[in-house]
Amino acid sequence: MIFDMDIETLPREDLEALQLKRLKSLCERVYANVAFYRRAFDEAGIKPADIKSLADLRYLPFTEKQDLRNHYPFGLFAVPKDNVVRVHASSGTTGRATVVGYTQRDIDNWGTLVARSFAAAGATRRDIIHVAYGYGLFTGGLGAHYGAERLGAITVPVSGGGTRRQAMLLKDFGATVLCCTPSYSLVLYETALEAGIDFKELPLRVGVFGAEPWTDEMRRDIETKMGIKAIDIYGLSEVMGPGVGIECIEAQAGAHLMEDHFLCEVIDPVTKETLPPGEIGELVITTLTKEAQPLIRYRTRDITRLVQTPCKCGRTFARMQRVHGRSDDMLIIRGVNVFPSQIESILLETEGLTPHYQLVVRRDGNLDTLTVQVEVDEKIFSDEVKNLQRLEGKIQKNIKEFLGVTAQVKLVEPRAIQRSEGKAKRILDLRNE
Repeated sequence: MIFDMDIETLPREDLEALQLKRLKSLCERVYANVAFYRRAFDEAGIKPADIKSLADLRYLPFTEKQDLRNHYPFGLFAVPKDNVVRVHASSGTTGRATVVGYTQRDIDNWGTLVARSFAAAGATRRDIIHVAYGYGLFTGGLGAHYGAERLGAITVPVSGGGTRRQAMLLKDFGATVLCCTPSYSLVLYETALEAGIDFKELPLRVGVFGAEPWTDEMRRDIETKMGIKAIDIYGLSEVMGPGVGIECIEAQAGAHLMEDHFLCEVIDPVTKETLPPGEIGELVITTLTKEAQPLIRYRTRDITRLVQTPCKCGRTFARMQRVHGRSDDMLIIRGVNVFPSQIESILLETEGLTPHYQLVVRRDGNLDTLTVQVEVDEKIFSDEVKNLQRLEGKIQKNIKEFLGVTAQVKLVEPRAIQRSEGKAKRILDLRNE
């Protein structure tokens, strides 16, 4: 089902005309109302009136996450605080929190975009949507909640935590759509099994998973174990929250970006030059309709590529490849660039391993070392030591051959790696300890 048929199937020419109109208006608003952008435009030698085409986007300044922290809490608002009805914020675990404001129109738009997303995932008003994203300052829970209600579905606002209880509620309420991180879906699956609940016997048919990078291998693992369609939803708090893009259930071949609200480009993260469609780089987003806190060319640090080839679902919005890493989460091990998702792909192709792993980085003298800790399943764990050692060697060899980096592989017993009810912590960096 397509929620906004007229908009989501706009011809590219009409869509780009709408984007340009909104981009011009956006530049005028931020230049007039946000001191940070007025200075940034002046330093770049550009005025809002200079924007004549979408190609002129490349002349506009970038916005970094640190800019949001530097103007904490409300320094990037483009409207008076009296017009702001909601604020969300990051946890601030790596510094000051990033605060994001919303007007009532922002909230309404957000609900509509998430409703579009659920519809693309195959959900309708007849569904029961179990929201296991965290509520509160994190955008995931409330974003999914308002989208589900906008769709007209029954919404179950469980939030995070209480995994055993969540498994029971999934069974008792007969939820048909599950929303959470992909890693948490597997925690739910394990907990349900322990409670005697087989997900394949439940009405659950779709999982809408996001908030962390995951691979096609993990998708296949989830779909096989749980008997559902696993759909990738994309969003980030700085520009809105969930609902910036989502895969359609018909193709599951990249997230359709909501291009009437977000102008997306891919840049080389080093040179900052805009790359043509199809090339891999860092996703940059300009918020075309955000009122309270619009952003110009926000560097997401997510590594992906954009494609504009027609999709069988009928939507004309460009699609982004599943995020396979972040430019700032990239590990450089003895000169080799490594993303956790690359390691994950190798691990999930190896029989006997679970999807739970952690990359531990240490410094030995002047050299960085990488240890891959990964859980084995119950059957493998009971094998003889020599068989486990043989498996470790096989994985280490595959990592070396495919990624060109030497890593120590350590197999650990089932459930030895700490579970997370939110984003899985894949990297443990001990180089500065």
